[in-house]
Amino acid sequence: MNKKLRITSIDIYKSDIKLKEPFKIAIMEIFASQSIFVKINSNAGLYGFGEANPFWGITGETQSINLAGAVDLSKLLLDKNPLNIEERMREINGFLVHNSTLRSAFDMALYDLLGKAAGLPLYALLGGGKRTFWTDNTIGIGEPDVVAQKAVEFKNQGFQAVKVKLGTTFDMDTKRIKKIREAIGDDLPIRTDANQGWDYNTAVNILHALESMGIEYCEQPIAYWDYENLRRIRQNTSIAIMADESLFDHHDAFKLASMGCCDYFNIKLSKSGGIHTALKINAIAEGAGIICMVGCMTSTRLGLTAAAHVISARPNIKFADLDGHMMLKEDPIIGGAQYNVGEINLPDTPGHGADIDPDFLNLCECITIK
Repeated sequence: MNKKLRITSIDIYKSDIKLKEPFKIAIMEIFASQSIFVKINSNAGLYGFGEANPFWGITGETQSINLAGAVDLSKLLLDKNPLNIEERMREINGFLVHNSTLRSAFDMALYDLLGKAAGLPLYALLGGGKRTFWTDNTIGIGEPDVVAQKAVEFKNQGFQAVKVKLGTTFDMDTKRIKKIREAIGDDLPIRTDANQGWDYNTAVNILHALESMGIEYCEQPIAYWDYENLRRIRQNTSIAIMADESLFDHHDAFKLASMGCCDYFNIKLSKSGGIHTALKINAIAEGAGIICMVGCMTSTRLGLTAAAHVISARPNIKFADLDGHMMLKEDPIIGGAQYNVGEINLPDTPGHGADIDPDFLNLCECITIK
């Protein structure tokens, strides 16, 4: 059956889910999670689901862009073998080079379908084992007293780490962290993310000021393209540096590793174009002795479940930042990864194991390509 499996149609759904509150980072602010879902259908009745959750300030994509692109990608894949992911992703990556988030939805759906055809959960399909792990919970940019109160709430809920968005001024960013550390005590790790908001001098000054405050790492302190100063920042602070927006694919990973720019990699399926390239990034990281994290945008549990399988399958991925669905006002996902506060437990069902409530899909605009 598998040799004859073909893609018969692809359904593209437009999903809009409001956030519980606006989410602000240094380079943008959002008010809703505007994903598209891609469902790849086959002649054997098997299907795979994927999610594209664009952040325009990072990947240069919007929901409208991804909807239009999804139509063209779907036409490219019709009547082809969905199990040959190597070939399908070569076609997809070569067709829309700069639409990484959209490409990740098709990648995710193909891996889901492959897992179902093989009868294996995604972590096993990737050659890995099942493990539980914890995500942090993220606090957007806000007033120091407000973010400190949120950090206390996360600690009281049982989270094992908090992530704090920075990237403004020296005074405000240092005040935020001081307030949070005073409020939560010394035991809980604080992870910071400047989202390219600083220049070199500001980054060094702020990180020096925070060195005694138990900062686990700082993500992307400066502009994504400034590899040389990222390396210099790493050399001039004791706080570990994590590359995020500088890291889209395996080529970026090689450059970052060879230049000594960072201690950690943040892999996001939305940036890498999906699982296929994410695995290449992690392989380069392992070879260079760089530990990885898998992060997210504001995806539903469908996209987060696929990402969680990647973490489970690769021991070099030590950190998880898979908290996007916690910001959403509704959860339309059936099955998938289950959260006990921040502890993530994966399903053993074939594929990634996440599906979408049909009642929710019925309310979404849908385009079918066949």
